[in-house]
Amino acid sequence: MLFMILCLKGVVLIVSTMDLKRKATNLQNLASGIHPLFMTFNNKVRKDVSKIEEFLEEVLCAPKYLKPSPKHPVSNTVGIDIFAKFSGYIKNVRPEANETLERGLLKILQKLAEYLYSPLPDEIDENSMEDIKFSKHKFLDGNEITLADCNLVSRLHIVKMVTEKYCNVNIPKGMTGIWRYLTNACSRKEFTNICPSDKEVKIPNSDVIKRLTR
Repeated sequence: MLFMILCLKGVVLIVSTMDLKRKATNLQNLASGIHPLFMTFNNKVRKDVSKIEEFLEEVLCAPKYLKPSPKHPVSNTVGIDIFAKFSGYIKNVRPEANETLERGLLKILQKLAEYLYSPLPDEIDENSMEDIKFSKHKFLDGNEITLADCNLVSRLHIVKMVTEKYCNVNIPKGMTGIWRYLTNACSRKEFTNICPSDKEVKIPNSDVIKRLTR
């Protein structure tokens, strides 16, 4: 998410990998006991993602940097519970609860699909005789990527990949809003440059995936 925000603002990134079992001494001294994700700036450590996002917006501000805030508040919240529902579903160890959890995940995905397919407030002209029932906006808040997309799209990609590959559950084709959204995201470098590969998704979820594939 944070990488996508930086890419969207046009910040050039230098990415270095690190073995967490053998942290560099200076990193241990600076952020001892803290696990990723965290950020350091002027020797101050920020480890809360929302606080890091607020800091980036404060420092990388207009007019030099793009301020990609959504115009419609609901764009920030429409997919907010998807990853929590997904985590509850894939981490469930009680077979009798699996069907209920799967329905809960699909229900919240359907809510997102309907939002992506419905006209946004600024697409509706109250003085027009034309009744717009369906929208073609590419992203959550319109035709441009905003912070709302940075918060959602990579997580949605993980949900799609894991449920499809390890749970034998696909996002229904009837949820055309979501499929269009993911297709549009894949056409933008801000997403493709940071989109996690299957291996990157699998490593931190190895214990869960191992259980799902038994």
